[in-house]
Amino acid sequence: MALIDLFEIKKQYDIKLLLDHVDFHLNEGERIAVVGQNGCGKSTLMKIALGTEEPTEGKRVVANTLQVEMLAQQPRFEPTLTVRDAILGELSELKAAQEEHARLSLEVADDFENKLLLEKLEAISTYLDHHNAWNLDDKIERILQEFKLKEYENRLVVSLSGGEQRRVALASLVLKKPDVLLLDEPTNHLDVYMVEFLEEILLKEKFTLLFISHDRHFIDTIATRVIEVENQGLVSYKGGYRDYLHQKEERMLSLAKSHDTLLKMLKREEEWLGKSVRAREKRNQGRKARVFELREQAKKNPTLIRKMQIELEREKKSWRGEKGLSKRKMLFDVEHLGYSIADKLLIKDFSTRILQRDKIAIVGINGAGKSTLLKLLLGRLSPNSGLIDKGEFSIGYFDQHREMLNDTHTLIETFCPNGGDHVDVQGAHMHVYAYLKTFLFPQEYMTKKIGQLSGGEKNRVALALLFTKNVECLILDEPTNDLDIQTITILEDKLIAFQGALLFVSHDRYFIDKIASKLFIFKGEGLVEESYQSYTEYLEIEKEMQELDALEREVKSESKKTELQATKKQTKLSYKEQRDFDTLPDEIEALEEQIRALNACLADPECYQQKGLSTLSESLIACQKEYEEKSDRYLEILEIVESL
Repeated sequence: MALIDLFEIKKQYDIKLLLDHVDFHLNEGERIAVVGQNGCGKSTLMKIALGTEEPTEGKRVVANTLQVEMLAQQPRFEPTLTVRDAILGELSELKAAQEEHARLSLEVADDFENKLLLEKLEAISTYLDHHNAWNLDDKIERILQEFKLKEYENRLVVSLSGGEQRRVALASLVLKKPDVLLLDEPTNHLDVYMVEFLEEILLKEKFTLLFISHDRHFIDTIATRVIEVENQGLVSYKGGYRDYLHQKEERMLSLAKSHDTLLKMLKREEEWLGKSVRAREKRNQGRKARVFELREQAKKNPTLIRKMQIELEREKKSWRGEKGLSKRKMLFDVEHLGYSIADKLLIKDFSTRILQRDKIAIVGINGAGKSTLLKLLLGRLSPNSGLIDKGEFSIGYFDQHREMLNDTHTLIETFCPNGGDHVDVQGAHMHVYAYLKTFLFPQEYMTKKIGQLSGGEKNRVALALLFTKNVECLILDEPTNDLDIQTITILEDKLIAFQGALLFVSHDRYFIDKIASKLFIFKGEGLVEESYQSYTEYLEIEKEMQELDALEREVKSESKKTELQATKKQTKLSYKEQRDFDTLPDEIEALEEQIRALNACLADPECYQQKGLSTLSESLIACQKEYEEKSDRYLEILEIVESL
């Protein structure tokens, strides 16, 4: 069942056409990822689906009762609200529904034949079922813990960082569970453990989703369909990210085959047009127009096919490090490094060596000290203990604040500050236009000022600028934030080809697996471990170990409970024990007398012929069994009495 329908949508800003007569349908239970280059219209499509953006042409069809909500890039909160109050405020309707359900349940108990009351109770039960809001308090506590908001629950939301405020807004929406949830880059500012929790809850609660993300692992785990915004149109692919890549490759091969057929047809028609006088006749003008149409189509197809081919080739590349490297220059020698801030231990007794061509991902929970390690290696912070011996070499640094950019400079001034129009890129001398085209910048951007660019475009400029520097080591802090998938694959291509050392902080599992040959894992409380596993493999093993630890704790807990019960000293008989203690002696004595009488009858032919041999035997067996049970019970109570 379709929840949102968009028909013949066209969206144009001044002369820029983003969407050209596209259709889009979101069905109940679907989780659709929207991908495409930055600026292609992904966010615009989402806002039109939400109803906050009007299309230039076309119509949006949504039921009036449908609850559609979106995670804002920069959420706004009342200045007086604490974190807990902000979340509870968003859940006021669900809380009211819980109270109404409790009230109606009491009324129905008193008047269970009232059909109107029963209908109301059923409707509100269905509403609470749909939002899975029965145990709302428990869910609030868990999401506060998993999103690392518990320690801030009584702080004003506006006093938190932008990333923390987004986590508050995301927590509220996930708990609220609208009919359709729209998410724009939901994994930004979440560490890998928060992302795993988000994946778990979105799948478990069966959300209907429309989301934009550059996190390919998240898309692969969550998406039931991928929509690519391409050439002002939409192309739909079933499944997650890997399915999207496979189907896109099939589409590219199909386009290439169709293009070959088109060229053969065009060649035939061109020959007809060149030779035939009849082409000038009025009735053949349609065929002539078709030739010109084929020409235009033949021009476009190779560009599209080549573009798809380049994207797929980039994505297919993988690298797991260079083995057998003999002599490699040592860049950093770290010995017993320790660092604390405001009594919080971030790094404790960490030693390592970083060599030329090492590609190291620094991973772990938010706030554990990952970016701090980068700043210590850069010399921007001094360690509290230990030392960092740094060799003679040059470093290129990329941070989330893009400090190397000047908003007043144009792109051409940024890349060619001393004039000219060429740049050196990792040993190659390139025209600046050609180089920036590889980072998806058209030529008309050359005269744009940096300050006019979006956050994602600024990140692209900063990364492109980084590769024009002649450095032996790259240090990158969250390089994939605000980048589209196409730009991330370009970045991966450059990093794989880079011959120096690479250290980077990231939560992007797909990116880490593709680039890193080693991990520095921040475990919390100052502990930093080294690992040569892929990040996905490490996380899977960590999860298995946590499950084993939990099972071991459970077994120990049960064992301790049993032990306590066994050693617990009884101070008096229970009511049942006292009653048995008083009555069992008489009952046992009566059974002894009954057994004697039955045995005597069985020994007397006149008696057993009269009462029946089988009947007497069955009665004797039953009496003996009851006698044994009651005797055992009495002996058990006697032991208890002796221990008191």
